[in-house]
Amino acid sequence: MVGAGALLAGPILPNAREKDPAMPPSPSPRWWTFGLLNVAVIAVVSLSGWYLLADPRTSPLGIYPLPFNTALFWALMFVVWLGFNLEMSWFSRLPQPLCGIAFTAATIGGGVAVTWLLSRGLGSVNPDFDPSGPLGVSAYFVAALFVLFGFSTYIMSVVNWGQWPVAGAMTGQPYVGLGSIALLMVPTILLWAVLGIPAVAHPESAVMGVPTLLGWYYSLIIAIVLTGVVGENWPWRLAGTGARLALAATAGNVVLGTVLYVGLREVAHLLVGSTNAAALGAGINLYPAELGVCWVVWMILWANVFGNKPVGLGDAASLAIRAVVTFALACGTFVAYYFVLAEHVLHEPAIAHTSLAGDALGFMDWVALVALLYIVGFGSWGLHAPSADQPTEALPVDHPTAHAAGQN
Repeated sequence: MVGAGALLAGPILPNAREKDPAMPPSPSPRWWTFGLLNVAVIAVVSLSGWYLLADPRTSPLGIYPLPFNTALFWALMFVVWLGFNLEMSWFSRLPQPLCGIAFTAATIGGGVAVTWLLSRGLGSVNPDFDPSGPLGVSAYFVAALFVLFGFSTYIMSVVNWGQWPVAGAMTGQPYVGLGSIALLMVPTILLWAVLGIPAVAHPESAVMGVPTLLGWYYSLIIAIVLTGVVGENWPWRLAGTGARLALAATAGNVVLGTVLYVGLREVAHLLVGSTNAAALGAGINLYPAELGVCWVVWMILWANVFGNKPVGLGDAASLAIRAVVTFALACGTFVAYYFVLAEHVLHEPAIAHTSLAGDALGFMDWVALVALLYIVGFGSWGLHAPSADQPTEALPVDHPTAHAAGQN
């Protein structure tokens, strides 16, 4: 999920583009060359890590799909907290690649630790979290669902709200980040308790079933990333700042996300084919999230390593073109994954009674994690960024989230 996320256009860290003044200048790549090189590195690392950690055939760990996905989702949550709410405090002072190594260790270590604490600690007193209890391994999924709601609250806080209201009451990091993390823990836990936990552990009393919950709520996250990252918080920033901006962004993303859910479900139906859609039944309601995670991955990449092109065409036109390009890439990725990659490359099991295989919310979230660790943590270490005359897209100075894109 996406998640992940946690995603800002433009330069992410001051040290992400460090240059040694003693070294002679090298030719600057074009923006698309830099982007493709990042994609190549991320693809190689993602596949290598998958074969080692999760692949049902090649990994010695035997943790696919759970608890691997739970630790993965929580690692993404730590990326959001440490990389964006806290703006890389404690890490950005380190030189590369030490910064990236420390950031990777903290996020993955945090994800594994929380997975263990929820399953073995909380699970010892609450059977909903106990993988040896009545829910079996599904208890890991109960623990993972916190991250679904955390993506909406914490990412929206950064990319849409500018970390309001904490940013207005406190100055500097890590105080703003810690304050936002603490404040938003309350609504996140409430959403998890009301919508998430019952959907898996107590379906008879749930507001909605798991496929519908994941499909709809992930669509809200897509709306947050689309407007807050790809659209640089347009049109919500037209509402002003502070509470007005937060209210406009929250209400707007709920409405836009709901519209996206309906539309993406129809697109997913078309992409998987009518026979597969019929076999999935109500499970097709999940597929806005499955298609959406592919879209979010491409929006992360487009905003951060492809320069969020085009620029200079106006807010609406730029957002429309970026949305179309990234969505087209997402559709191609979705089809390639479900019909080819999942079964034949990643060795994931087939989905019963269909010609599909795998679960994009697992592997594509793994790709999102690798992408964020490399781009945010390592600052695309080893690659030469475009020069100033071929800039990547940066947030305007007066943008409500500009402070999160280039400060320690």
